[in-house]
Order: sequence, then C-alpha cells, then structure tokens
Amino acid sequence: MPAGAGASARGLYRRILLLHRALPAALRALGDRYVKEEFRKHKAAGPAEAQRFLREWENYAALIQQQINEDKEHLREKTVYGVQLTEEKLNDFRDEQIGQLKELMDETTKPKRKITTSKDTKPKRF
Repeated sequence: MPAGAGASARGLYRRILLLHRALPAALRALGDRYVKEEFRKHKAAGPAEAQRFLREWENYAALIQQQINEDKEHLREKTVYGVQLTEEKLNDFRDEQIGQLKELMDETTKPKRKITTSKDTKPKRF
C-alpha cells in the first residue's frame, strides 16, 4: 500500500479486530483469519486498489459496529451479522473473489462437529 495508506490501514486493521471481539467465538475466529489474510495480500497494492480496499473495509467496520450496537440494545430478536450481497455487487467481483466467497460460505455452513468419547477408552497422558 502507498506510504500514507499504511498508517490508516494499520488503524483500520486494529479497529476491525477489536470489533470482532463482540462477535460469537466461531464467527470471530473466521473473521479474524480472513481479515489477516486480506490485509496481508494487499500490502503491495497500488494506490487505486489500496483506496478501494480500505474504503470497503471501512464500510465493513461501520456495518459491524452498527450491528453490534443493535445487538447490545436488543433491537433484533436474533442478531445476523453482515449483509446479503446483491447480484450487481457479485457481478463486480473477480473470479478469485468469487472463490474466496465460496470458501467463506463453505466454512460458515459446515455442520458442527460432535466429538464423541467412549467410556472404555483410557485417557491419554502427555
């Protein structure tokens, strides 16, 4: 990212990670991992791409902040984080971004794994 964008990117990055602390644990872990990967990938972005990247993440941070506040005020029965993407927005995505969205969808819709234990099993010692 261009020199001036570095400081604002770091501040935005920290702000997003702080916002994620208010999310459910599984969503927080997924979100933190995704944010870290995306910011790392865009370190060498050109000025125009960096500006667009930061603007989208600012919008995300504002949306998450609003949804966290609504949850705290109990304005919704069940909190839903994020937004539904429009077809227009999806058409603007590159193939790589569509792939990332599919990975995120797959990760968030995985059935919860149940761990079963047998009473016959001896505990392992470390």
